[in-house]
Amino acid sequence: MALAQDAALMPQVIPSPIVVVGIGADGWDGLSRASRTAVEQADVVFGSVRQIDSVRAHCTETRTWPSPLLPNLRPMIDAYEGRTVCVLASGDPMFHGIGVSLAREFGAERLRVHPAPSSVSLACARLGWALQHVTTVSLVNSPVEMLLPELTDGRRILVLSRDGSTPDEIAAVLCANGFGASEVTVLEQLGGSAERVTGAIARDSMFDGIDALNVVALECVRDPGSIRHTRIPGLADSAFGGDGQMTKQEVRALTLSALAPAPGELLWDIGGGSGTIAIEWMRTDTSCRAVTFESSPARRDQIENNALRLGVPRLRVLGAAPGSFTDAAAEDAGPDAVFVGGGLTSPDMLGHCWRALRDGGRLVANSVTAQSDSLLLSAAERYGGRLRKFQIYRGEPLGAFTTWRPQLPVTQWCARKE
Repeated sequence: MALAQDAALMPQVIPSPIVVVGIGADGWDGLSRASRTAVEQADVVFGSVRQIDSVRAHCTETRTWPSPLLPNLRPMIDAYEGRTVCVLASGDPMFHGIGVSLAREFGAERLRVHPAPSSVSLACARLGWALQHVTTVSLVNSPVEMLLPELTDGRRILVLSRDGSTPDEIAAVLCANGFGASEVTVLEQLGGSAERVTGAIARDSMFDGIDALNVVALECVRDPGSIRHTRIPGLADSAFGGDGQMTKQEVRALTLSALAPAPGELLWDIGGGSGTIAIEWMRTDTSCRAVTFESSPARRDQIENNALRLGVPRLRVLGAAPGSFTDAAAEDAGPDAVFVGGGLTSPDMLGHCWRALRDGGRLVANSVTAQSDSLLLSAAERYGGRLRKFQIYRGEPLGAFTTWRPQLPVTQWCARKE
């Protein structure tokens, strides 16, 4: 008891603040008075080689970041505990910047942030674009295919580039996906003395000698007759490659409606096939995540190919369910929704999925066989939810006429875990 009282009376050690200063291509000259003071008064200043070079004359001690950065971030900062630490960030530290990583690692209350104009703000200022109506995509640590779900005729997009090769990669993707007529503008070294703006039509472009510090502005123009992919679930079956093992277009739209994706949510897709459900779930919003489980190695490959081609390369593809559930759960507290499109007759598959589901989560299962139907009836009796059955007819030629060709009837069970 006495030890507990003594501990309560001991002064609490408050970690020293981390000052985060946004800096542009204009370096020291572009810093505000408050930002300059923060750099000058720091015991140590962290930043990239370019950033450190621009302020070195005003620093007591400097440290450049190693690669990879994130595993070393906390040890490097902790090594200066009790001293005044300043971290340099490109533009606005909280816009795709290191400020976000620092807040996640050390807590927002420990940060003192001095933002500078972001590259997106500067680009809109140069182009006369309304910032609130512009979509931003970061390709700094992502494949260029991440851009694909955002492509829409008439849309304005700003892309944060990985390096000087990114503009040409973007132009190639535009041309390969029906947007070769789009206008591509590359803005280099925004705010600095070497600022340069170059524009071209995607199909005619060739961007040579581009500085690594660049932003790409797109005014999207869809080529006449090109395939139109939207973010609303129900892409044409032909949008997916593979062996044809998939939830078909009309049923897929009904299934995604039942799963009801919301930004930031996680889906587990059981029996991935071609990956259609997980891919369309992720396309609804850039923050949606999904894991698909598939026992066939060949189908796992086709899922990954489809995910890349349709702009969701971050889809995780694992082995058979439920054996791979442990691997999926290692990084998350459980899925917000589960779809069972294959493997229903595996022992207690629905039970494994129900137990993995978060409280408040949704489970949707589709069946096309009498045996699987019986399992869904039993699940509805045990867990509640609703059952429905639907059949799709597609118009197909019959000689000189058109007939209605029935697809397999589908039984669907939907339940919410209270």
